[in-house]
Amino acid sequence: MSSQFPSEPMAGPGVQDSPWASGLTVFAAAMMMIGGVWHALAGIAALVHDDIFVTTPEYIYSFDLTVWGWVQLLLGLLVAVAGFAILKGQIWARFVGIAIACLSLIASFLFMPLYPLWSISIIALDVFVIWALAVYRREAS
Repeated sequence: MSSQFPSEPMAGPGVQDSPWASGLTVFAAAMMMIGGVWHALAGIAALVHDDIFVTTPEYIYSFDLTVWGWVQLLLGLLVAVAGFAILKGQIWARFVGIAIACLSLIASFLFMPLYPLWSISIIALDVFVIWALAVYRREAS
């Protein structure tokens, strides 16, 4: 018994060929939605109760915690929306997801002196998301 794969996708041109790549993309989308919630929670914490953050007076990128709170909150919403669009299968969302994950990574790096463990967690999550979204290649028929 030999198994032969069809030369064209069964459901049309929008169907992904590789289940592994599709699985990574779905996982990356879920991680983006989780990361967006993490950003939003950090932003809300910075806006509402800013004494939980470490103060670093000599930090070169020192901004008011209210500014960081709004940055984190808005970036979290963007990351979560991009993750949802990726989960819905939008092609443009993969590129937007990589760009927003890069912005999230940079913002988390700048936020690191204020909340180091949280920032390192989000940076690791963003690196995985960028890799998972960039690794997918549609196989030639």
